Amino acid sequence: MKVVIQRSGEASVTVDGNVRGAIDRGYVLLVGITHTDTEDDVRYVANKVANLRLFEDENGKMNLSILEAGGSVLSVSQFTLYADTAKGRRPGFSEAARPEQAEPIYEQFNEELRNLGLHVETGVFGAMMDVSLVNDGPVTVIVESKK
Repeated sequence: MKVVIQRSGEASVTVDGNVRGAIDRGYVLLVGITHTDTEDDVRYVANKVANLRLFEDENGKMNLSILEAGGSVLSVSQFTLYADTAKGRRPGFSEAARPEQAEPIYEQFNEELRNLGLHVETGVFGAMMDVSLVNDGPVTVIVESKK
C-alpha cells in the first residue's frame, strides 16, 4: 500500500461536475493499492497517517498529528501510484491491484481512519475525478506499508 499525504488548507474532489467530498484544513491522501496488500497493511498505513506529526505547534515546529491539529482527510483512490516507468514511454500498471480487489481495501482503509477518530471524505472509486487543493507548506510525504 502506498499513500501520498499532502497537507492542505482546503481541498475538494469533483465527479461529473458535482462535489463529492470537501475538507478544510487536513490531508489529501492519494491511495494506491497493490496485489499483496492485507489488513495489516491497512492498519499500519492508517495508523501512520493518523499519527505522523506534520502540523506545526505553537513554536512553528512540525510536532502535531492530524488528530491533535483537528484536521480532516480527503481520501482519493489512485492506482497510478503503482505505475512502472522503467521501460519505454508508456507506464505499466501491473503492480496495481485490480478494482475488485482494491476497492474493498480502499474502503477498509477509510473506515480504519474513521475508527481512529478522523473525519474522512472521499471521491468515487474508479471514477475520473478532479481534485483541487491548496497544498499547505507545501508538505508532501509518502507512506508505504512494505519497505
